[in-house]
Amino acid sequence: MKFLKLELDFNFKLLAITSQLRDYRLCYAINKYTETDFRKVEDLSLAFKNLPIKYFSKYLYCTKDFGCEFYLIANKGTEGYFIPEMKESDYFVLIKQYIDEEDLDLFHSQLKLIDDIQAVVDIDPTKLKSKENLIF
Repeated sequence: MKFLKLELDFNFKLLAITSQLRDYRLCYAINKYTETDFRKVEDLSLAFKNLPIKYFSKYLYCTKDFGCEFYLIANKGTEGYFIPEMKESDYFVLIKQYIDEEDLDLFHSQLKLIDDIQAVVDIDPTKLKSKENLIF
């Protein structure tokens, strides 16, 4: 008998944001301070066996030069939390593809300049219990 071992790829950066702003207001502020262009895309949906589908507000920004994908995802959705063990975080920024540490540090410091953001924290996705939610 052979078994297939599946390993999830967590090759991305994850930031947790605490802010009382509504998602569209936060996106406006982030776009203004970081010179990004986050745009609303279809809500992220999570489906689990015998449970209602959960929907989370999602925004996307793609860099022109490197094809880097930035997702802003609301932690609070229609039926609960995206990352339940981090209820104190209001949003997550998930950065896929390549971003170097210098660019990440610049983005992180620009987010901290926004008055309506109380905290920005780097998160190690492999340490989260619900890390599977981050794979989409």
